Amino acid sequence: MLVVCTGNICRSALAERLGRAYLAELLGDDTPAIRLVSAGTRAVVDSGMHPDSALVLQGFGAEAGDFRARQFVEGMAQEADLILTMTRGHRRDVLQASPRALARTFTLREAADLIEVLGEGVDLSGPTLAERGRRLVQAMATARSRRHGGEDDDIRDPIQQPIEVHEQVGEAIVGALLPILGRLASLDTAGTDGAPPPESTGAPPRS
Repeated sequence: MLVVCTGNICRSALAERLGRAYLAELLGDDTPAIRLVSAGTRAVVDSGMHPDSALVLQGFGAEAGDFRARQFVEGMAQEADLILTMTRGHRRDVLQASPRALARTFTLREAADLIEVLGEGVDLSGPTLAERGRRLVQAMATARSRRHGGEDDDIRDPIQQPIEVHEQVGEAIVGALLPILGRLASLDTAGTDGAPPPESTGAPPRS
């Protein structure tokens, strides 16, 4: 899974490290089965996470650690089974570089809504977690026509904004990302119906 924003030091950086911590909580030893990385369309390459975003991340019980920003390149889109962007503009940038990734590329809020639209009555059977995950992404792409997007799909850029904006952005990311990861994690068991596990409905406890 690839998460994309502009500089890869605020939004997508927070999503990557929060998501990894959440997956570790849900999957335990199976955590490596879902690889979560991030990049920026105009990345501040090799920079650490923005201090305010790192502080917000700590509030959700995760750490920035050794995070370093990376520049988005076409190969990243080719390798990812699911691409989540922070805005519609980022989605356009990804698809301009890799048009074949259309069925795998969504804004973060779009993907969260599509997960809800799908509900539990969808066949996500498959021999491996990777295959079941791909079937979920295919179902999301098919359901896209049932949803109308707009400016509410965009998660604002908190750079050069007060800490309160970073907190609002963090809350928005948590609200959209965790249901997606919960649904993916629920596919770890063969024969699952794809329903999210009970513990995946909320954010990690704030410290």
